[in-house]
Amino acid sequence: MTVVEGAGVRMPAWRGGFGRLWTAAVFSSFGDALRGSALPLLAATLTDRPLLVASVTACGYLPWIVFGLLGGAIADRVDQRRAMWTVDALRGLVVACFAVAVALGHASIGLLIALAFTLTTLQTLFDNASTALLPTLVDREALAGANARLMTGQRIAGGLLGAPVVPLLLVAGAAAPFAADAATFLVAAALVGSLRTTPPERKRRPPGSTLRREIAEGLRTLAADRALRGLCTATALCNVGVGALIAGMVLLVTGWLDAGTTGYAAAMTAYTVGGLTGGVASGRFVARLGRVRAVLLAGTAQIGALVVMGSVRSLVALAGAMAVFGFMGMAWNVQTTTLMQERGPAEQLGRISAAFRTLAVAGAPLGALLGGAVATAWGLNTPALLAAAFFVLSVASLIPALHADVSVGAPDADATTAHAPR
Repeated sequence: MTVVEGAGVRMPAWRGGFGRLWTAAVFSSFGDALRGSALPLLAATLTDRPLLVASVTACGYLPWIVFGLLGGAIADRVDQRRAMWTVDALRGLVVACFAVAVALGHASIGLLIALAFTLTTLQTLFDNASTALLPTLVDREALAGANARLMTGQRIAGGLLGAPVVPLLLVAGAAAPFAADAATFLVAAALVGSLRTTPPERKRRPPGSTLRREIAEGLRTLAADRALRGLCTATALCNVGVGALIAGMVLLVTGWLDAGTTGYAAAMTAYTVGGLTGGVASGRFVARLGRVRAVLLAGTAQIGALVVMGSVRSLVALAGAMAVFGFMGMAWNVQTTTLMQERGPAEQLGRISAAFRTLAVAGAPLGALLGGAVATAWGLNTPALLAAAFFVLSVASLIPALHADVSVGAPDADATTAHAPR
């Protein structure tokens, strides 16, 4: 696992396993963006009932709440590389069959809901296995750089390249975006399948061990580590705020600011550019602060950005705030993922990752409902202010974790004792 230096931060070498994993992630994110943009458009052609259209999106979240912890437990039992390429191959076949159904005129809202639910159910295993696999491909000191490169590549492929391609593909027919998505899944499966990794050594499971007990063990490990527990709580709280912000962003821009769809596009572009910049540059201050302190700084800056969004009636101010929000959001995501991989026991990384993701997904729909309620009662700018309030709670929940923070890449003796089973 060769590592090279970059901007004062240890970075993974592109050659070898990491380069193939990065390429697979980028291909998959590009395909996800194609499907994510095309699916609502297809749903709108099948029904004019908003509840049915929204149910397609809702079913894309539900499996994380139902199966997220189970997916993490399975990821810790199996060879993660094999699980990932198998899941991607299955998802490719499922989407290919769906593309054929669309081409033949057999699409229906029920079929769209089934597709969204099936793909996300498989994703619960894939994403948790991916988090656990990365530390086997790069050195510990390069984990933050590897996560930053992965997330930046995915943001470029999904945020900048995928959605604009959809109108071009639709010229070839409604099935074309889904056929392209199926191809990206199969390419990603081939790339992951070509990796040569050694699965981490796992302790022999005691007699009578069940998935339920293993999930509980992972949750106990997460709760016992002060830094991970604080980050998990903070992530859950901030995602309630993010859900409120996302739900109200269109109305904030087009209604409160009266900036129209052009203004909305400008705001989202600023967010994407900020995220890309954050993926490249955030490592410089992280190396000085430590991971938990870096997340604390990121959350504090996002509070300021949210207050600007909800109180300053200017598109320029909104675009600037969105850029800051995207920058700091990328820093938050990179460091929380890296801290999980550094402090979590290798044999439990899937379950720890699952707990994080399940809490994050559960918070977003709740935040969306709260955002809609406050916008109706007090104005279209109030979801951003509600999000700021949840970010204040999130940052406050991180303060007890500060003394458990460690220098970037340094081992932590406290973490070792915290991981001991109770």
